[in-house]
Amino acid sequence: MLTLKIITENTREVIDKLAKKHYDAKAIINEVLETDKKRKTFQQLLDSNLANLNTISKSIGQLMQEGKKDAAEATRQLVADMKDGNKKLEAGMKDAEKKLTELLCTIPNLPHDSVPEGKHAEDNLVEKTGGVIPVLHEGALPHWELAKKYDLIDFELGVKIAGAGFPVY
Repeated sequence: MLTLKIITENTREVIDKLAKKHYDAKAIINEVLETDKKRKTFQQLLDSNLANLNTISKSIGQLMQEGKKDAAEATRQLVADMKDGNKKLEAGMKDAEKKLTELLCTIPNLPHDSVPEGKHAEDNLVEKTGGVIPVLHEGALPHWELAKKYDLIDFELGVKIAGAGFPVY
C-alpha cells in the first residue's frame, strides 16, 4: 500500500508511474489529498479546542475560590458544550481517517522504473528464466487435480473444518 507521505511528497510522480500501467489515478489521488486535508482540519480544531478546554477548566477552580459560583456554573456549562463539540470533531476526524485508509487501499503499488508500459500481463517482458521448463503431454493435470484424483488432499473437508487454505491430508 502506498503511504500518504509518498503521495503528498511525490504526487505528480505517483500519477505518472501509475499511468504507465494505464491506471488513471488522478481522481483518486486528489480525493486522498482532499480527505487528508479534511482530517488535518478536524485534528487542528480538536487540538485547539482541547487546549482552550484545559485553560477554561483551570479557571473554574479559581472562580470557585473567589466565591463566584454563578460564573463558575456558566463556565462549567461552557466546558460541557465544548466537550460535546469535541466529540463531533473527533467523530469527523475518525470518519476521515477511515475513508483515507479505504482510499489508500484501492491504489495499486507503483511499478518499478524498468517495467514497460502496458495494461495486461502480455505487455510485460521476461527478464530472466531459470531451470529446465518441462514439456508436458497433452491433457496433463495440474497438481491440485492430481492431489484430488489420487486422494492425497481433501480440500473441501479442509474448508469445512478450518476455513479456506487448510487442506486435510
